[in-house]
Amino acid sequence: MADEIDFDAIRDAAKLVMTRAYAPYSNFPVGAAGITQSGAVVVGCNVENVSYGLGICAEVSMVATGFSQGLFGDGERASGERLVAVSVCDAEGTVLTPCGRCRQILLEVGGPDLLVDSAAGPRTLGSLLPDAFGPGHLESVR
Repeated sequence: MADEIDFDAIRDAAKLVMTRAYAPYSNFPVGAAGITQSGAVVVGCNVENVSYGLGICAEVSMVATGFSQGLFGDGERASGERLVAVSVCDAEGTVLTPCGRCRQILLEVGGPDLLVDSAAGPRTLGSLLPDAFGPGHLESVR
């Protein structure tokens, strides 16, 4: 599957959207780009806030954009397209691995088979977030 993904194109999209980041406090702009099953590209950038904890990561921005475009579901659940690959980069275009919070967010729209770009090549989200907590865990208490 990784051979079928044009990671160069996803990296280029992440690098372009990174130029739109709002990072006046850290001076560390980040861009994220993903591709869905149907080939739709969705992007996001980090948006900081003077109250540091209120900033959002590029991956969260990307997922929010996907929902606002109707790609990932109907607003109540993630039941639409699935992300199949994602790449995240800094201002130099260096590939970044998503933090733990972002891995959890990506799980909701990509699942454990989502391919995550890394310096060592694509890795599955499941390998980066083993034994993840997911929607299935809530079924036992409903």
